Amino acid sequence: MALIPKNSSKNPLETPEDKRARQEAAAEEVLLREVDEAVRQDQLSSFATNYGKPLIAAIVLGLAGFGGYLFWDGQQEAAKERDSEALVAALDQIEAGNLGTGSAALEPLIADGNPGAQTAARMLKAGIALEQGDAKEAGELFAAVAADENAPQAMRDIATIRFVATTYDTMKPADVIARLKPLAVPGKPFFGSAGELVAMAYLDQNKTKEAGAMFASIAKDESVPDGLRSRSRQMAGLYGVDAIEDVDKVLQELGSPQDAALPGAQ
Repeated sequence: MALIPKNSSKNPLETPEDKRARQEAAAEEVLLREVDEAVRQDQLSSFATNYGKPLIAAIVLGLAGFGGYLFWDGQQEAAKERDSEALVAALDQIEAGNLGTGSAALEPLIADGNPGAQTAARMLKAGIALEQGDAKEAGELFAAVAADENAPQAMRDIATIRFVATTYDTMKPADVIARLKPLAVPGKPFFGSAGELVAMAYLDQNKTKEAGAMFASIAKDESVPDGLRSRSRQMAGLYGVDAIEDVDKVLQELGSPQDAALPGAQ
């Protein structure tokens, strides 16, 4: 049985010149690999020397900033929770009829609460002031909410309407109209309340045509509460503006059966 030679990788047809060329190519490959490795190490060393410290500083600052944000966020959440508990405690006092205690409990929130809690506290305290007959304080609190850019727009709009309603007797009709005209537009969330006050201001100016048109617009707006629509429909009629589009529907809303107006109805 013939044995396989150990150096089977050798080509029996390889000439001495081919062997020498193969050895030189292998040596050249090893040399290029060593040079490439040396270049890489030199590049890493140069990068570390030139950019290592700034890079480490940037990473440290980034981590510090992120840690600071997490701390701030935790503080904010804790503050919101604390303000919510204080607001609930004040509401409990108000619902129990302890207006003075409830009003006092709202003071820290107004002075140093987060924007949401501060707005709610001002509105509640203004309501307490109205209940206690202090229209001046109530007006000041409503005005503060209306002017607060950190308060939600809906709350600012409500506060504006409540401010005008509270101080209406001390305001000029033109000022009432100027203050509420942007809100007294069909489709706006508080069109009914703002529009009614604007219409009353028109009446104070003897502008019955404008007042009647405003009342009619309120009466025709189905998003307005039924009580306000009914009142506005009557006011529009007083000033010669027909605010009834669907007679049958109006009769139904008023609780008057249509058959009652028919001959022979029992």
